Amino acid sequence: MGRPIGIDLFAGAGGMSLGFEQAGFDVVAAVEIDPIHCATHEYNFPSTTTICVSVVNLTGAEIRHRAKLAAAQDIDVVFGGAPCQGFSLMGKRALDDSRNQLVFHYVRLVKELNPKYCVFENVRGLTLGKHSQFLAELIKALENNGYSILTPYQVLNATDYGVPQDRRRLFLIGTRYGLTAPNYPEPHQDRVTVWEAIGDLPNSDLFEELKTIDVVSTTWETVSPYARKLRCLDIDLQNYSYQRRFDRQLLTCSWRTRHTQLSQERFTATLQGRTEPISRFHRLEPDGQCNTLRAGTDSTRGAHTSPRPIHPYWARVITVREAARLHSYPDWFRLHATKWHGCRQIGNSVPPLLARAVASEIIKAQSREPSIPRQEIDLGHHELLYFDMSSASEYFQVSRDTIPQRRRAKSKLHYS
Repeated sequence: MGRPIGIDLFAGAGGMSLGFEQAGFDVVAAVEIDPIHCATHEYNFPSTTTICVSVVNLTGAEIRHRAKLAAAQDIDVVFGGAPCQGFSLMGKRALDDSRNQLVFHYVRLVKELNPKYCVFENVRGLTLGKHSQFLAELIKALENNGYSILTPYQVLNATDYGVPQDRRRLFLIGTRYGLTAPNYPEPHQDRVTVWEAIGDLPNSDLFEELKTIDVVSTTWETVSPYARKLRCLDIDLQNYSYQRRFDRQLLTCSWRTRHTQLSQERFTATLQGRTEPISRFHRLEPDGQCNTLRAGTDSTRGAHTSPRPIHPYWARVITVREAARLHSYPDWFRLHATKWHGCRQIGNSVPPLLARAVASEIIKAQSREPSIPRQEIDLGHHELLYFDMSSASEYFQVSRDTIPQRRRAKSKLHYS
C-alpha cells in the first residue's frame, strides 16, 4: 500500500503541506489564490500540483483532474484554513454572509472530494462570543455532508508540539461516517527555547551581500538538537517527508533590515522579554518562547511588514530565516526573497510541527505505519522565490489583479 494522499486548500506557502508530508502523507494538490504564495509552494513542493485559483471557481472534479487522480480514487484527507471575516446579525446564518464564502466553498469541496478525513484550521477567536455561532454552523454543515466532528474541538498551542513559539490555533477534525475517528494530539513535555532554535545562525549584519540579496554562502556550527534537525544534520525519527537536496552552507532568507541609529539604541535598551515602547516590538528572551509571529497587513490595508520581534542579543529585528526557525520550517524550505512577502508567508502559515502532530493522529486512526520515502527531491528553480506579482501572475497564467497590488517603488531582485 502506498502513502496516503492529501489535498491542501488555502495552502499559502505550505506550512500545513509540509506538516502533513512529514506525518507520512503525499500532498498531491495545493490550492492557493495568491500567485506569490503559489510560486513559493511550487519551489518547495515540486512534486505537488499547485493550483493557482480561488476555491470559489474550482470544483472537486477539476482538482482530481489536475492532480491526475481517478474519479473513484479515495482521498485520505483534505485540510486547510479558510479566512473567516463576516459574522451575521441576529436571525441570519453566518455561512450565508458573503464574507464567509470561502468557508462555504471549503465545505462544498470537502463534499465533492469526499475524503476520509477533513481538517479545518483557524484562529482561536472563532470559539469566542458571537463567533461561536459561526463555528456551530460550520460543524453542522460538515455533519450534514457526511462527517462526524471530533468534539470537544480544541485550540492547540504550537509550543506544546515542539515549536518554540506561543501560537494558538483552532482545529476541527472530521471523520467520514463509518470510519475510525482520530484523537487530538497529546502535548509534549519538553519545550524548545528561542536560543535552541536560532542561536547557531550567523548574524546577518556581518555580511555586506545581505544588503542586496537574501542568501550568502558561509560556514557555522550547529549544536542544538532542534536546530540540527531543521538543518538536516541529524535524523528526525518522526519525520516521514521526502528529503530535499540543498546546500547546508547557504544562509538563506536573511536579507538585512536597515535600522536607524536611534532605533538600534532603543532596541539595545530593551530588556529581553520586554516590549520596546516606541515600536512596540517584543524583544525575545533566549530561554523562553517566541511571541506569535504575525503576517502584517495585506496590500488592501497598506502592505505593512509584520512587527518582527527584536533579536535577543543584537540590535535588530529577526530575519526571515530566524522567523522560519521559530516557526519550525527546516533550512531547505525557502520563503519569498523579500522581507515583506517572507514574513507574511510565515505569519499566515501553520507551523509544520503543529500540523504534523495533527496529521500523525489521522495516520494512526487509519492503522497505517508511515514510511520514509527513498526518493530525494530537487527543489524548484530559485527564480520562483524572486517573482513580483506581475511575473508570478504571468507564470501561473492568472490575472495580475487577482490579488490587490502593493503600491511601492520597485526594487531589483537578484537570485542564486
